[in-house]
Amino acid sequence: MSKAKLGSKAAPVRFEGVSKVFGKDVVAVDNIDLHVEAGRLVTLLGPSGCGKTTTLRMIAGLEMASAGRILIGDTDVTRLPATDRDVSMVFQSYALFPHMSVLENVMYGLTFSGFGKDEARARALQGLDLVGLKGFDNRLPSELSGGQQQRVAVARALVLEPQVLLFDEPLSNLDAKLRRQVREDIRAIQKDLGLTVVYVTHDQEEALAVSDEIVVMRNAGIAQMGSPRELYDAPNDRFVADFIGEANLIACEIVAVEDDRATIEIEGYRHDLPARGLPPGPATLAVRPSRLLIGASRGIRATVIKATYVGVRMEYTLEGAFGQVFAVQEDVDDPLAVGTEVLMSFAEKGPVLLPES
Repeated sequence: MSKAKLGSKAAPVRFEGVSKVFGKDVVAVDNIDLHVEAGRLVTLLGPSGCGKTTTLRMIAGLEMASAGRILIGDTDVTRLPATDRDVSMVFQSYALFPHMSVLENVMYGLTFSGFGKDEARARALQGLDLVGLKGFDNRLPSELSGGQQQRVAVARALVLEPQVLLFDEPLSNLDAKLRRQVREDIRAIQKDLGLTVVYVTHDQEEALAVSDEIVVMRNAGIAQMGSPRELYDAPNDRFVADFIGEANLIACEIVAVEDDRATIEIEGYRHDLPARGLPPGPATLAVRPSRLLIGASRGIRATVIKATYVGVRMEYTLEGAFGQVFAVQEDVDDPLAVGTEVLMSFAEKGPVLLPES
């Protein structure tokens, strides 16, 4: 990809007690505080109806906050219309004009922003070069693949040099292979130019792959925010544990705590891990499928009730007195048969006790 540079005016975004209510009583966003640092990519992640898209639209000025303040840089934009905010948005649908060439699509916003035709053309060509579409300027959108059309939409937003670049489910119309490629392109461009990006998705893997920070939203509020690794390794509660990647939730007993290290027990099998402030007694353990070890010399008795080959790994469903869990193994050459009795244990790192909600 070209290293051509467009100037960046990246600015931070801050929400202070922001709420959005539709009608009389439909609360879409409920009193959230949020700080997006300049030059960072922050993803709003959550299920449908959690408030993530409404939050994004309030940054863009497409929805007005019912309460609280929104700042971009040092400017209070809470009551400013979308046209007076220095932001650009890349939509799920690409929103390209089918009768215009690729170059004309990228130039479109520039011509309405006071740029002369020659300068608009030069900046549009630079934007296409940046997203890997040099030489595509005379093609129509219908002559491009879905991934190429999405890159045109990104180029059109980039050439305006916004303080904040917004993405609303930008990859949902692409197949799996293209999603991976385009998300890598978006992340590379964001890092290259030092852009402030707020990115909305419901896809956990996508969020983990592109983000400096993830904001997990639930029921119009923020459930947890942190780096991808922080959220994956130390979820606050059952919802976050299960939403950021898959997690097996297993009842356990904390039998001892010393120096914030806990010893847990499940059917006689013991494991040491951080106590996270929890006292001895009943607790819930979250274990990622890759952190479940099958075939250990000691562990919890279980039976393989489902075995699925997915190419690069085997996926197993195990059942025991503890319930059912989902596990993955890289050994595809010697798979376990359904009905096999096994001992199941945990990796040294990975299992995490969940603080009480």
